[in-house]
Amino acid sequence: MSRLGPGWPIAATVASGVLFFFGTGLDPVAALAWFAPLPILLLAPRVSGVTAALCAFVAYAAGSTGTWSYFWHSLAVPRPAAIAILAGSAVLFALAVGLFRLLVRRRHAVLAVLAAAGLWTVALYAVSLLNPTGLMGTFMTTQADRPVVLQLASVTGGWGVEFLVLAVPAAVAAICAPGVTGRSRLVSVVAVAAALTGLFFWSTARLSSPAGTTVKVALIAPAKAAWATDVTTPQGAALVQSYVDAIGALPDGVRVAVLPEAAFAVDDASRAGFAEQLRRTGVEVVTGVYDTTSQGRFNAALDVPPSGPAVEFHKWHNGDSKNIADGTDLAYLAGSAKIGLLVCMDVNFGNPSGDYGAAGTGLVLIPASDEDVDGWEHSRTALIRGVENGFSVAWSASRGTPMLSDAHGRVLADTHTGDRPFSVVTADVPLGSGGTPYARFGDWFAWLCGLLALAGIAAAASRERVDA
Repeated sequence: MSRLGPGWPIAATVASGVLFFFGTGLDPVAALAWFAPLPILLLAPRVSGVTAALCAFVAYAAGSTGTWSYFWHSLAVPRPAAIAILAGSAVLFALAVGLFRLLVRRRHAVLAVLAAAGLWTVALYAVSLLNPTGLMGTFMTTQADRPVVLQLASVTGGWGVEFLVLAVPAAVAAICAPGVTGRSRLVSVVAVAAALTGLFFWSTARLSSPAGTTVKVALIAPAKAAWATDVTTPQGAALVQSYVDAIGALPDGVRVAVLPEAAFAVDDASRAGFAEQLRRTGVEVVTGVYDTTSQGRFNAALDVPPSGPAVEFHKWHNGDSKNIADGTDLAYLAGSAKIGLLVCMDVNFGNPSGDYGAAGTGLVLIPASDEDVDGWEHSRTALIRGVENGFSVAWSASRGTPMLSDAHGRVLADTHTGDRPFSVVTADVPLGSGGTPYARFGDWFAWLCGLLALAGIAAAASRERVDA
């Protein structure tokens, strides 16, 4: 039986919905993400289970309305998958709130916090393994421009950030729940404050570590995106020349220029001539190509050095594209064992980024292509992969947000395409050291979240009686 009048559930639902709308999604206000779950979590122990779950579902669904148009019209996410993502996320939040409510009412306040955040996190981890387009745009992404918070990802992966953003408001709600004693409240407040203070000082120390060797990198992305323009056509020849001219206008000292995903289409006959045109710039060029070879069709990153053989990386994750073969190997810039190559959607998954991190890679160059509105979100997904694995990121996206970031997740330079013929971003990028704890031990924290969720479910399913 509800202990509150009907106005309180409505008010909590509206408050959380508004906070989710502005605190998550394609252009989030990072601070609001921490507050978005709080009104519903404060409400949950004070109302019936059905009311708590319904309010949680409606609040999250309403808060996600800012992404509905993007998902419905997305070229990368099929509509059935988009519907499953939107509805499934709201259901998952309702389940996490329901578990929190049960455990708090049974006086398992600490377990309530850990299990609710653990259930949310491990479910998203499972989605990241099963979804052919991977995962982006969750709580961890909202904190991508907050390096102090993001340092946690170097140990736990982004899953630690995901957990924390839900666990903190859950802890506040548990402290304020009915039946919690004054002493328990004090101990809980001290524990939460100590954990957050420890994270702050550790992250600050990590961010103050000296930078390593730097590489001057330029990103070049066109205002009008064209997918896989055949270099043998007049349009292709003109496009190649426009990029060559843009590279020629770069400031002195640029070692490598990165162009977007599938900027050109090449095959066995045209690849050598195309590479020779790029060599004449005198700058090492990494460009996305749609490459047709005797072994199949590949979405690839082609590295063309000023001299010597070209290097090609084949994209590992091509979504539901049936006519493109997935790659399986890592690839490094010609003559470098520290600068690797990826392509766009590869950053939505743990690997190959994790393999690069384990190998001690210091910088990853990524040709990409986005859909305008998701440019910031996708560039920050790449940034998170860099923090997790200890490498800097060069993200060159058409219809998106070209971005250069260091291995600690600090944005060195970025812009958005569309307001000039070519968007150009240049910066001296320090090489990271790779080999972070996360790169060595992988998704251990996601598995720990699974254990916490199971412990909470077991406690909630016990025979101990509790008022409905």
